[in-house]
Amino acid sequence: MTHYLFYLLQRILSFGYGRVCLLALFILAGCTKPEVNQAEYSEEFKPIFETVTKLYDQNRPAEAIRHLDSGFHKIANPTINDYFRYYSFNYVDAKKIKHDYFKGLLYADTMFMYAKKSVNEKQYAANFSEANYAKGDAFFALKKYTEAYQYYYQGYLLGKNYLNKAALADFTYRMGMIMYKQGHFKHAVKYFKESYGQTPFNKTDFAAFYRRQEILDNIGLSYKKLGKDDSAMVYFDKTLAYIDSNTAAYKNRDNVLQMARGVVYGNKAEVLMNRRQYTAAEKMLKKSIAINLQKGNDYSDAQLSEIKLGRLYLTRNELAPLKDLLDLMAIQFDTVKNEIAEADWAALQAEYHIKNKEFEKAVEYLQLHNLRKDSINTRLSSLKETDVTQQVTNYENQRKIDTLRNNNQLQKIYLVLALVCAILLTLIIFLIQRNWKRSRKEVLTVNKLNKQINEQNTVLENALTELNLSSREKDRILRTVAHDLRNPLGGIASLSSVMMDDEDYTADQKELINLIKETSNNSLELINEILEATNSGTAKFVTEPVEINSLLSNSVELLRFKAAEKNQNIQLELLDHTKELNISREKIWRVISNLISNASKFSPFGGTINVKITDEGDEVKIAVNDHGIGIPDNIKNEVFNMFTDAKRPGTAGEKSFGLGLSICKQIIERHKGKIWFESIAGTGTTFYIKLNAA
Repeated sequence: MTHYLFYLLQRILSFGYGRVCLLALFILAGCTKPEVNQAEYSEEFKPIFETVTKLYDQNRPAEAIRHLDSGFHKIANPTINDYFRYYSFNYVDAKKIKHDYFKGLLYADTMFMYAKKSVNEKQYAANFSEANYAKGDAFFALKKYTEAYQYYYQGYLLGKNYLNKAALADFTYRMGMIMYKQGHFKHAVKYFKESYGQTPFNKTDFAAFYRRQEILDNIGLSYKKLGKDDSAMVYFDKTLAYIDSNTAAYKNRDNVLQMARGVVYGNKAEVLMNRRQYTAAEKMLKKSIAINLQKGNDYSDAQLSEIKLGRLYLTRNELAPLKDLLDLMAIQFDTVKNEIAEADWAALQAEYHIKNKEFEKAVEYLQLHNLRKDSINTRLSSLKETDVTQQVTNYENQRKIDTLRNNNQLQKIYLVLALVCAILLTLIIFLIQRNWKRSRKEVLTVNKLNKQINEQNTVLENALTELNLSSREKDRILRTVAHDLRNPLGGIASLSSVMMDDEDYTADQKELINLIKETSNNSLELINEILEATNSGTAKFVTEPVEINSLLSNSVELLRFKAAEKNQNIQLELLDHTKELNISREKIWRVISNLISNASKFSPFGGTINVKITDEGDEVKIAVNDHGIGIPDNIKNEVFNMFTDAKRPGTAGEKSFGLGLSICKQIIERHKGKIWFESIAGTGTTFYIKLNAA
């Protein structure tokens, strides 16, 4: 039979495209073509097949399996394909519905057994390649990627050797999905386009049609990830047009087609948001949510669209509808778990509370967001560390080695035959023997090199894994220690502040209390900088359009009080026109505040600090100038290093921990900007920031 199970395996990989889950698993109903030999289903199995498929269409998987079991055992003489499809249904139920991957692997082995009993070449190629992909997907779910890639490659060879386009399309589709998950979006586009061309299609084959429209959407997603919004929009429109042009042929699948449209609407809305066409984006997101939030539809995709809608509300500062949406999603998560959506929901909650200046709640949601993201990244880390292209190349090289080995055996046979036939063939025998020796030497050489490469790859992969684990553990320990120290130190600082107001203490006692207070505050400042330093590389990085004059004015106004403690004056020179930058408001505010605080710290009492912004076309430049103690030449190369020894006390004895400028540099570099300084010891220092205006 035609290789239909390729359609449902896209969901087995679970790459987050938001495609239809249960309904899509058995859309293949009615797509087969009956033949008069045993390669086709029996007459008793065909109605079972159709009923099971219909039950899956209605999102009733438990009933589908019960009907399959009861009906199948009543068939007197099942064909090979009856057995094969029976176990393939059970494989999908165990693996995708029940998430029992080990049991799914056992069903895949049984599929292998019946595939080997296929009665003709066409049936063998279709069933055996399907069994390979099923087993590969089971290993993939168990995170045994090397074994998974090996079975994928075997399925590819079957398609190649038997000219089975469906099997080849399955392989290139998986390669595209893996490349997308690993972040290699350019390669993903290549494989998806190749799979689209290989996928066979006619008006009676709904599974192939559905696969092709999904691939078009996936190509659009890949282009969107590459930042090519125009190309992405072209493919999203192609997807919708392709669905619309085939709607009449699949009237009984209207609900499934609507869900597919809903997915595309949500993806298309992201491009509209990038173009700042917020009204059109909002309308499209609401259409997507209205479709897939219905009972039996794709709740997970609806939740992802709700996250996008929340970001849109946040961008437009529409806090009331944002709050309503977040509350609604919290209720949804009690019923449908979606770890990716929950992580983004926590980030939106944090942004909402920051907008309302509820910083303690914002911190709680940021911690929840980081916890969810850590869990997701942990699951993906082993996949991203594998090199599927190299694995496939290794299998191809091994196949060539095996081919050479078989050639050597043939050459031995030829040599024996030549010796028996005639002495006159001595010259020919000599040439064959020479070629045989050369081939064997090449085989040994290639085997040795391949073994060395595999060993080196294993060592490198293990070293990289250990290094990543060590780095994450270091950061986790550092954050835990810093976090646990912050509360008691904050309590000490608060108590010492209260004690300072008590008149019952002597001057010496008050001096000691003041020392405790300053030490506690300095320690808290150090802990905050450590937490910022450890989180800056992994924290969610969200940019938005920000009016830079307003951001700079707010930063300066907040720091005027601190500067007033040393009788200092901050002079601010803004642009004579408004200008928006696509930046992270909180991160850039942190950089500017840090630079102004440093200028105040190292300037004398009564000094002046100048803050100026200039428009340089494609860039803006911000300068923070002081007339303080300056930076000596011998430590200029170390000021941006984390935990540098080049830290000095301020002009009023203020503590310096050496982390602030390192964090500033990380933030600016993540914005693809530039930070530098000019300083003369004893005269003053000027720090510069350049940010892209586009």
